[in-house]
Amino acid sequence: MATVVQARTWQARNAVSHKVLSPEQTARFGEVGFHFPVPVFGAPEIASYRAQLEAVERATGGPLTGQMRNKPHLLFRWADEIVRHPRILDAVEDVLGPDLFCWSSSFFTKEALDPAFVSWHQDATYWGLSEPDVVTAWVAFSDSQVDNGCMRVMPGTHLDAQLPHKDTFAEGNLLTRGQEVQVEVDPGKAVDVVLQPGEMSLHHVLLVHGSDPNTSDRRRIGFAIRYVPTYVRQVAGHRDSAMLVRGEDRFGHFEHEPRPKVDMGEQERAVHKSITEEAIRILYRGTDRKPA
Repeated sequence: MATVVQARTWQARNAVSHKVLSPEQTARFGEVGFHFPVPVFGAPEIASYRAQLEAVERATGGPLTGQMRNKPHLLFRWADEIVRHPRILDAVEDVLGPDLFCWSSSFFTKEALDPAFVSWHQDATYWGLSEPDVVTAWVAFSDSQVDNGCMRVMPGTHLDAQLPHKDTFAEGNLLTRGQEVQVEVDPGKAVDVVLQPGEMSLHHVLLVHGSDPNTSDRRRIGFAIRYVPTYVRQVAGHRDSAMLVRGEDRFGHFEHEPRPKVDMGEQERAVHKSITEEAIRILYRGTDRKPA
């Protein structure tokens, strides 16, 4: 009962705008912890963003890996455009209210016939944030189907609060620590988050989710953007940073991150390196492992 009350309190204290999600869809998000699909980009727009991403991949010798795949909105103007897109922010505002930080972003890419996977987990486990008032917008750069390893979610598990996890550091796991929830998950109850290019899904930070390997001959490319209201703070012992993308910051819990002025500029690369190294210290606290 306590978790249900907590969820209702969270819904009540955030100004719900209904710019994209209807009142019924917003209420349903509170019950199941996710919503999809939300159309964001038309075919030409998402094709252009994918072309810019793949141009970077060609220039750097392959898919973005390591810290390059994290917080790319600090490096590239096109990624900065996406995290600030009004359609995305309107939908997130419907759930979290009008004052928003982009706390992080990451690419999750699976190549054709790629054994990479994402274990069942909750996003909040190692993020060190004060409250579970966090929403991920997962933007499909490619189609995201069952055969190419779409995200799968367990409805209502965000109401179970924080669950115990185990670090596996398993080969092929796209998560930082290969973390896996330590409760039994029935895959038969999972919902496949099927998206077309240019659509997105929204999910709550405590929702149990994962994804299977890509068994198709197509790439699966997703851009996960994590948004928090400005009252959320970092409690893991480090001074954290985020980018204000809507409204105002009346709390001062985060250092404000700058927008990129040029793609992969010297200043942009220095800022990105400093910020992602600090994020590593938060995500990997309590372990002697370091990212590849």
